[in-house]
Amino acid sequence: MSAWKAKRFWKESTVEACDGGFAVKLDGRGVKTPAKTPLVVPTEALARMIAAEWDAQDGAVRPETMPATRMANSALDKVAPQFDAVAAMLAEYGGTDLLCYRAPEPEALIARQAAAWDPLLDWAAETFGARLATGQGVMHLAQDADAVARLARPLSDASAFQLAALHDLIAISGSLVLALAVARGRLGAAEAFDLSRIDESWQAEQWGRDEEADALEAVRRTDLAFAAQFLAACR
Repeated sequence: MSAWKAKRFWKESTVEACDGGFAVKLDGRGVKTPAKTPLVVPTEALARMIAAEWDAQDGAVRPETMPATRMANSALDKVAPQFDAVAAMLAEYGGTDLLCYRAPEPEALIARQAAAWDPLLDWAAETFGARLATGQGVMHLAQDADAVARLARPLSDASAFQLAALHDLIAISGSLVLALAVARGRLGAAEAFDLSRIDESWQAEQWGRDEEADALEAVRRTDLAFAAQFLAACR
């Protein structure tokens, strides 16, 4: 027996200003999250992004085609109630940032990583006063606690919606620096993703590409691009 799926019951989705921001409504009735929290978002742009997803549903509702709705739900139901814990978890990436772990060989890969990643570490030092150390290999590299705290400060200053988007930017890229660079407009999402995949790209150049790995990479690229789009709509 096939699982029951919700079907479209509304004629139109609209956006209305309300206390706390903007609400998405279906035939005048407010949308709620899975935890029954009113779906109220901070900006009209974000509300319209969500409303467009509801408008695009035809027949059975397909949550997998509604990433903005799902991320907003997560911000309200999961991030907001435990904001400090989520921010602290993401801050830990500053102590293990991808950009700090360099290949011991070959020289060509070492040079490629340095050319791509060193300017971003310089940017983080100039922008946040956070100078991170680099080292070769995968053994844990101790970072200055004050530098990590400075790099993590923007997470605590974010809204729950921004933090939900930053979560995906950080988790997908493996780098707090790359995520902040996207958030501050230093990098575009596509460039940030490419910079996070230097090691994988090198391996593919040496040994050839793998269809399964390429498919997974395409999904991650799309997810990171969407997180950047969601974050921009929060402003």
